[in-house]
This record gives sequence, C-alpha cells and structure tokens, in this order.
Amino acid sequence: MRNHNTFQARTTHQAQTESGSGTPAPATILQVLPALGGSGGVERGTVEVAGCITHHGWRSLVASNGGERVYQLQRAGAEHIELPLHSKNPFVMYANIGRLEDLIRRHNITLVHARSRAPAWSAYFACKRTGVPFMTTFHGTYGAEGRLKRTYNSVMTKGVRVIAISAFIAGHLKQFYGAAGEKIRIIHRGVDLESFDQSKVSAERVVKLSTDWRLEDGCPVVMLPGRLTRWKGQSVFIEAVAQLGRKDIRCVLVGSDQGRSGYRKELDRLIDFHGLSGVVRIVDHCDDMPTAYMLSDVVVSASTDPEAFGRVVVEAQALGRLVVAPDHGGACETIEPGATGWLVKPGDKNALALALGEALSLDDEARKAYAERSIANVRKHFSKAAMCAKTLAVYEEVLAERG
Repeated sequence: MRNHNTFQARTTHQAQTESGSGTPAPATILQVLPALGGSGGVERGTVEVAGCITHHGWRSLVASNGGERVYQLQRAGAEHIELPLHSKNPFVMYANIGRLEDLIRRHNITLVHARSRAPAWSAYFACKRTGVPFMTTFHGTYGAEGRLKRTYNSVMTKGVRVIAISAFIAGHLKQFYGAAGEKIRIIHRGVDLESFDQSKVSAERVVKLSTDWRLEDGCPVVMLPGRLTRWKGQSVFIEAVAQLGRKDIRCVLVGSDQGRSGYRKELDRLIDFHGLSGVVRIVDHCDDMPTAYMLSDVVVSASTDPEAFGRVVVEAQALGRLVVAPDHGGACETIEPGATGWLVKPGDKNALALALGEALSLDDEARKAYAERSIANVRKHFSKAAMCAKTLAVYEEVLAERG
C-alpha cells in the first residue's frame, strides 16, 4: 500500500515547482458522472465547465461510461477516460474506487468534482485514499423518501464544497440533509448566449421547423417543451388550453415519450376529449431548440413538482419569448412576475389559462418591452460564462485552502 501522506506531499511539491520559480503549476480537475449521452443539464454542464477549465490554462479530465458528448468534450480540449461509472451495482461501484484512485495518482489530479450519486460514492472513497479534495454539484431533489434513499443521496453533500444549482436546491440540502450553509455555493445553470441569440436564428430555420410541425401562418404558437412524463404537467397544460377556449392558436408539446407510450396515449385521448386535435399537437424531441423558441409566442413550463432550476424558462427568456411557469422551484428565481413573465399556482389549470390569455393579449409594444427585460435578465444572471467563472472560483477557493 502506498503512503498517502507521502503521495500528497509529492504532488504538492510538484505543483509548486513544475512551472518553475515556485509558481504553482496548472491544476488538474477531474469531473465524474455516469455517462456523456443525452441532453440533460448534468452532461451539458460537465462539457461546458470542462472547456472553461481548459481555456483557463488548467488540465481538464472527465471520467464516465462515454456517450455522444465525448466528441464535444474533446473538441473543448478536455480528456475523457472511460470507466463504468454509470453502474449502481455495489460490486462495480466498489471496483470503481480502485479505478479512480489509480486515475488520480497516474494523472496527478488536483481536485475531483462529482456530478451524480453512483460515481460520487466511488470518487468520495478514492479521494479519501489519496487525500485529494472532493466536491459535488447537487443537480436535483433526487427523491428523499426513506432512510436508505436519503443515505444514498447524502454523498452529494459530502464535498468540501457543494454547488447547488438554485437557491431552492440549497434550501433542500439544508432541510433534508442538514448540509452546512457555509460549504454550499449557489451557481445557477447557464445559457449559451452564442446559440440562444435572436440574431443567430435565421428565418430559413424558422420556416423549415414551422413546415415540419405543420403550423399555419398567422396563428399564435404556445409551446411546452419537456420529455413526456406526468410531472412535467402536459395534462394540466391541455386542460388549461381547453379552459382558454381559443381555436385560433396552435399549441405544441415538444418532447420524446422515452418509452412512456401509455402516457402519450393518455395525452392523445385528453386532446380528443376536449376537441383540441386541431389546436394541440405532440411532436418528438427537437434538435434545434433556439429555433423552436423563436417559432413560439409563449413558452410554458407546467411542472407539478418543483424544477431544480428550469432551463426551459431561461432559454426562452434569452430569446425574448414570453414565459409562463409554476410558482415553485427554480422558476421563482428566474422569472420576475410582471416584468419577464408569469408565475402561476402549480397544477392549477384555471390560473394557467388566465396567464396564457394575458400573455397572448399583449400588443407589440408590450411584447417588445417584455423581450428586452427578459434578455437583459438572462445576460446579467444566467449566462454560461457566468456559470463557468463561478465554478472555477469555487475550484480556486478549495485549492487555496489546500495551499
């Protein structure tokens, strides 16, 4: 067995001398997550921060089971190490401790940042063995029913710093896990302002998507993006549209059912029941969300459970769209009622219908004022650049404490 104190002293000495004249050498940051597939906030944030680490002049490594985003990661100048970190099998998780310990030693990792529970447990013990600081990002509420589940989740509070993606999540950490407030850092998710920019979305893209979705000219478009799962509130949205009683609008549910065919059929039946087949339609996953937002007059979040952050609301505001969202979770931090959007009682079809009616009734001048305030709000508080800079500041804070 290696002497861990000796190892720590050796890497500290390297950090002080490798760049010459006693100047600390660049840090090496390892992020760990289950995989790099899909379009979730965990995967996207990992790639964005990895690129920022590299741009900062540090070395950036990511360990995961791989996926289509590995290419994006490598384009950002980061390195990927494939490990079975997606597995929740206790034997695999235990083996991953040794794999990560070896990786930490071979690459002289300076800090480990865990973004999901299964890999976090392995990384936590690997960091214990090597003396390398361990930190986490708490991305969601995860569901905290029962002592066993809460114990499994609790690894995300064991970091020397815990990044919460909203004040709502920070409160959840304190309430359910007794996390110390002094080690929590609130860093909201960030929007890529290069992609979510009105000037970057061409008319040709909008026309093409409108044609693909079979949307008639002259009809206001209301969009609810989000995978088809019950807590996203698609049924509440359909009921609200029925309550609104307008046939001159087109409402689009954008998202894959991800195998939940039963729920998809339930929504289809609800649309038919209310006679909304000419008004509401369900389309699959969209690969060009900036264009989807630009095609919309109003963007809705109808989640019945609180969103940890609510990326849809912020992306839509970045493009100057009117937004309506439930008055709970992250939306309370990203919408200023009466200035950048509407907050309504969660799960209340009548309140949602009323807000939709108000949004659709605005004249061009009022819509323009909302758009200007919304864009300014996102650029000031919720940019990708700000998220990355704040994350690096936490890294520097942790490393400074370690000398």
